[in-house]
Amino acid sequence: MTTTNLTEDTFAGTIQDNSIVLIDFWAAWCGPCRTFAPVYESVSDANPDIVFGKVDTEAEPGLAGAFSISSIPTLMVVRDGVVLFSQAGALPEPALANLVQAARDVDMDEVRAQIAAQQAEATAE
Repeated sequence: MTTTNLTEDTFAGTIQDNSIVLIDFWAAWCGPCRTFAPVYESVSDANPDIVFGKVDTEAEPGLAGAFSISSIPTLMVVRDGVVLFSQAGALPEPALANLVQAARDVDMDEVRAQIAAQQAEATAE
C-alpha cells in the first residue's frame, strides 16, 4: 500500500478507522527525511493491512505542534488510538519492519490496563 498524506482534516478519522497507523513526520527540505522515504514506502508495500501516513510538517504545522514534533523525521506508531512509539530519526528497513511486527504483537488489553492504572494513580494523588 502506498503511503497516505495526513492533514488536520484527515488525521483523526485515519486514527479512529484503522487499527494500526504509522506516521512519518517529515519536510521536503529535510535530507534524512528524503533518505528515509523509500524505506518507509518499501515497508508500507510489505504491510498493506496497515496505514502508513505522512505528515508534512511545513504544510501541517498544527499537527506537528500538537505532537510536539521538534526534530524530523519523527516516526510514530498508533494502535487502537494509543500512541505506542514516537521517536525522532530515520530507521533502517530491518528496524522499521521489526517495529511494525512489535506493533502487531502488543497486547492492547494489557496496554489499556496500564493506562487505566496510571490514570487512577494520578487521580488518587
